[in-house]
Amino acid sequence: MTAFATAAALSLPFSLCRSSKLNCKKGVRGGFGVFAVLGEEGGLLDKKSTWGQLFDVEDPRSKMPQFKGKFLDVYQALEVARYDIHYCDWRARQDLLTIMILHEKVVEVLNPLARDFKSIGTMKKELAELQDELAQAHRQVHVSEARVSTALDKLAYMEELVNDRLLQDRNPAESDQESPSPSTSTQYLDTVKRKSPQKNLNVSGPVQPYHPRLKNFWYPVAFSSDLKDGMMIPIDCFEEQWVLFRGKDGKPGCVRNTCAHRACPLHLGSVNEGRIQCPYHGWEYSTDGKCEKMPSTRLLDVKIKSLPCFEQEGMIWIWPGSDPPAASLPSLQPPPGFQVHAEIVMELPVEHGLLLDNLLDLAHAPFTHTSTFAKGWTVPSLVKFLTPASGLQGYWDPYPIDMEFRPPCMVLSTIGISKPGKLEGQSTKECATHLHQLHVCLPSSRQKTRLLYRMSLDFAPVLKHIPFMHYLWRHFAEQVLNEDLRLVLGQQERMISGANVWNWPVSYDKLGVRYRLWRDAVEKGAKQLPFGKST
Repeated sequence: MTAFATAAALSLPFSLCRSSKLNCKKGVRGGFGVFAVLGEEGGLLDKKSTWGQLFDVEDPRSKMPQFKGKFLDVYQALEVARYDIHYCDWRARQDLLTIMILHEKVVEVLNPLARDFKSIGTMKKELAELQDELAQAHRQVHVSEARVSTALDKLAYMEELVNDRLLQDRNPAESDQESPSPSTSTQYLDTVKRKSPQKNLNVSGPVQPYHPRLKNFWYPVAFSSDLKDGMMIPIDCFEEQWVLFRGKDGKPGCVRNTCAHRACPLHLGSVNEGRIQCPYHGWEYSTDGKCEKMPSTRLLDVKIKSLPCFEQEGMIWIWPGSDPPAASLPSLQPPPGFQVHAEIVMELPVEHGLLLDNLLDLAHAPFTHTSTFAKGWTVPSLVKFLTPASGLQGYWDPYPIDMEFRPPCMVLSTIGISKPGKLEGQSTKECATHLHQLHVCLPSSRQKTRLLYRMSLDFAPVLKHIPFMHYLWRHFAEQVLNEDLRLVLGQQERMISGANVWNWPVSYDKLGVRYRLWRDAVEKGAKQLPFGKST
């Protein structure tokens, strides 16, 4: 990795644009203007410059955490790990500034005005010395890269222990560690890993009935465009049968898909004047479940169960839980600048948690999706999912993909793309064009999922107007999904037979692990759910 790539990896906001306004001397054209020098100890001597925001960073060595005693608790150790990151960030900026100043000196040596006052031999000598200094500076950059990698590994591991609550209370002799320094990061991480017990998730055995607490969320169940006046959409949700239709006012309703009279499926009937009519004896129900018409008999006070139903941003939502519905619905709209190109609904023979596990995992792409979108992808030596300490969202490294799990069953992702099957840049911000995806995994039953898929693009709006284009999108989506399904169905078979599908989580499983921990907390009735905004 070059020096500039190192800085980019540390999220440093600088530009490589050349400008004649930044010349250090009159007559020097096209050079970098750097108005700063390094002191004897390598510190930065501040002067006004356009690079101020990049290099005006305080030396963190004076703020190294000081703790009394020989042992640290886990939170103190986490502070030391964070200090390591700050130190590596500061050191990398110094390395970058050193290289920029050396490049500036090269420009000065090669300045046409300077050639008139120096011999060829003098210029060669100066260039040779600068070349040696540049080589040494580049070697220092590689050292800083190794430090950054080690520090990030240690910090990620410590955050996992604290925020995922995998660290159990133990006595100081078992759990506490000596205070580390930036030079002992690797030994410290190894020590912590040896003394901290491996704790695995256990997702095995036949799928158990869904806990009632998991129902107390708004669930998107259909796209608005699919629910036209006079139409019905039968759905299964948590192993109960429901039917969607629009009432007289055009607003959607959701009632139990079973007639109160003789238990006939209502979706086999029709919608008349905003009421759903049973095909057996013509009983008609409004969107609140009340029977408003009974042909050939005396009208009785009959009502079937209905669910709170709402329409927002092109989706139909229901509240299947027993608690009062939340006051507001989450937004699933794509980011500004995107246009929706496809909305697809599929019924899949797999438990919805296993499907969410799959969607939250991108590390499998170069192995599973070799015939579709990941064709030609290289297999990186290391894949990570980087996420905030209290978040269910983050970004992949090295893939330019941002991803989020949004409770209770939604996955949103933004992918930076250039050409089909190719990757461009190291982050989504570095890519010129993007694909945004929404996956909704509705738990229909213990072994069936209703998948809602919405695909949006921030380029090529003309594709929306090409006839039958939605058939092509559906074909491609099914191809990708089928590559996953054969594996996930195999997992499901093994899981039902007793195998643990989360037997050995690794670093790139972080988002899937957090989803499982969030779901466990919901089912156990935790007062404060993990990874929320208030955690």
